Amino acid sequence: MPDRPVRRPDLRADCTQCVGLCCVALAMTASADFAIDKPAGQPCPNLKHDFRCGIHARLRDGGFPGCTVYDCFGAGQKVTQITFGGRDWRQAADSGAQMFEVFSVVRLLHELLWYLIEALELAPSLHGPLRRATDDTEQLALGSPESLTALDVLAHRSRINDLLLRTSELVRAGVSATPLNRRGADLMGADLAGADLRGADLRSSYLIGADLRRADLTSADLIGADLRDTDVRGAHLARSIFLTQMQVNATRGDAGTTLPDRLIRPPHWS
Repeated sequence: MPDRPVRRPDLRADCTQCVGLCCVALAMTASADFAIDKPAGQPCPNLKHDFRCGIHARLRDGGFPGCTVYDCFGAGQKVTQITFGGRDWRQAADSGAQMFEVFSVVRLLHELLWYLIEALELAPSLHGPLRRATDDTEQLALGSPESLTALDVLAHRSRINDLLLRTSELVRAGVSATPLNRRGADLMGADLAGADLRGADLRSSYLIGADLRRADLTSADLIGADLRDTDVRGAHLARSIFLTQMQVNATRGDAGTTLPDRLIRPPHWS
């Protein structure tokens, strides 16, 4: 009997089904990313009564480029519509504190699902444990507010990470190029233009402001890599592994940059 197909839960943000959770739950620090300081739990002054952003069309020009980078992996609509049944934080006696805590947990679970679904496609030999991990994570994300706030989400992430590491090793082992193992390395501002980075282990590496123009990152593991302001013009990212929309949003690319089909070109690239 053939195995059932991989389920694909909605892991893309749908702000029309959310109550502005990221605009309230998350803190802002005045910097190049945000024009203001804002503590967690306080609504952004740009958030309108209908939960839409008042400056959405000009966030970058208005001093909030960090907002254009952020991605909740669909956690916002899940928490709003499913976990809390369409209620919003303004109706809560605790001013939404529980809702905001649940949001952070579900966001992490959805990010793990993003990686697990990709891993299922990359590593058929690990299909059994990856399928079980995917099912378990999906069920956890559907839990009650109480079960989600009680969940040791970091311990769950650690268990998932072991599987993702094994997946990465399998994929990169099949690359002919000598892999660059720079896991967690400080590569801020590094000149890697035109570099052959096929099969590189760049997990959790700091590539802030690095020059990756025309670099080949086929089968390179980019999970957790910090790509803020990284120059990826002309870079080959279409077959890199564990790349997220949030990472891509933080980079500087162009028409020559190749991306996986599951990701979209950020508007600011044009």
